[in-house]
Amino acid sequence: MAGQKTDQRDVYVGQRIAEQRRKASLTQRRVAESFGMSAAQLQKYEKGTNRISAIHLDIFSRMTGVPLEYFFQGAPRLDDIAQTGFGEGRQHSYQAEGELQNLAEAVAQRMTEHLPESVRKDLAAAAQVFSRKLGA
Repeated sequence: MAGQKTDQRDVYVGQRIAEQRRKASLTQRRVAESFGMSAAQLQKYEKGTNRISAIHLDIFSRMTGVPLEYFFQGAPRLDDIAQTGFGEGRQHSYQAEGELQNLAEAVAQRMTEHLPESVRKDLAAAAQVFSRKLGA
């Protein structure tokens, strides 16, 4: 990107891109073609000489199946902004240990936060039908 000076974070992200590209058995030419650029330009991203755009990193993430956050985990920080930022907390995978109550509680909480009352009432009525039909 013209005018932006790169730093050690770009080198770090570039190294992770190169690592994941190799793990996915992708050539620089194949990835570069999906970006609409030359393999030489991709090589500059991998070396950290140029900064990769968010769009290209998103494409690469989807090509390799690696979450975007992977490319930044452990990256050097050059600021004093809190690591958590303003986003929601990290979501953890649900592990049911033979019980579905915790899952139902989590789903109900999200539904309460995000669905209108009329939809919530319809879902509650449907849950009552399930309860009756299943003999609970």
